[in-house]
Amino acid sequence: MKSINLKQKLSAFKDHWHPHQIAVVDDMQILLAKIKDEFVWHLHEGEDELFQVLKGTLYMQFRNKTVEVNPGEIIVVPKGIEHCPATRNGEEVHLMLFEKLSTSHTGNVRDTLTKTHYPKI
Repeated sequence: MKSINLKQKLSAFKDHWHPHQIAVVDDMQILLAKIKDEFVWHLHEGEDELFQVLKGTLYMQFRNKTVEVNPGEIIVVPKGIEHCPATRNGEEVHLMLFEKLSTSHTGNVRDTLTKTHYPKI
C-alpha cells in the first residue's frame, strides 16, 4: 500500500492511445492515457467505461452528439454505446480510466491502434 503520484506516472510514457495500468481494484483496473486527435469508433458489449480528464479537453463523440469533458470532470460510457474519444486542435489530453480487467481496448473493433496489453507502471 502506497500513494500513487499521477504526474510521475504520466511522465513515464509518451505514447498516445496506449493506456498504462497504475492499479487494480477488485476486478477493475485504473489506467492513465495520453490521447491526441481522434481514436476509433467502437463499443464495449459488456462493460461500462469511466473517463476522468486530468489535463486538456476530451470530446467524447457519440453518434447523436458530442460531449465536452473538461479537467476535473468525468464521463461514463455505458456498455453497448458506440463512442469515439477525440481531442481538437492537436491538443494532448491526459486521462484516468476505470474499467473492468476484461475490457478490450477497442471493444468490438480491431484497428492499428488496438492494444492487447497495458504496461504496468
